[in-house]
Amino acid sequence: MTLSGPSNKAILKVRIKELSIANEMSLIIGLALMTIGTFLGAVWANESWGRYWGWDPKETWALVTVIVYAIVIHLRLVKQWYNYWSFNFLSVLAFGSVLMTYFGVNYLLSGMHSYGQNDQAGGILFYSSLALLVVLLLGGISYRRYKKTKTTF
Repeated sequence: MTLSGPSNKAILKVRIKELSIANEMSLIIGLALMTIGTFLGAVWANESWGRYWGWDPKETWALVTVIVYAIVIHLRLVKQWYNYWSFNFLSVLAFGSVLMTYFGVNYLLSGMHSYGQNDQAGGILFYSSLALLVVLLLGGISYRRYKKTKTTF
């Protein structure tokens, strides 16, 4: 049984559109806060160590996350690539860059912000890779179903 049956297809389209709008607003707020946080972190680094930017893994991944979020938000300007499926799937992957910035750098990479590097880092790498694989697998399945129904949400 599928959610997009003939009786509730119109309702499902409206709900997907509403959730996509809420997702876009969340991404815009997240991008603004991450950008402000990155700049304030640079000011704090200048006060603490006398330099604004040192290409530490945490600083670099913070910049990568800001760029990834900016790309996902600006995807709507490229009409031939933009649809609700691609926008929502890429926003899930963009949130993965946030998780890498906050957790992955601490446990997997070395640098000033590596607080928790220990012998269990292999387990963290395994489970994060498994989670990425599951997200990509589910994304592939949903993309096939999206293309199969030829729904233009």
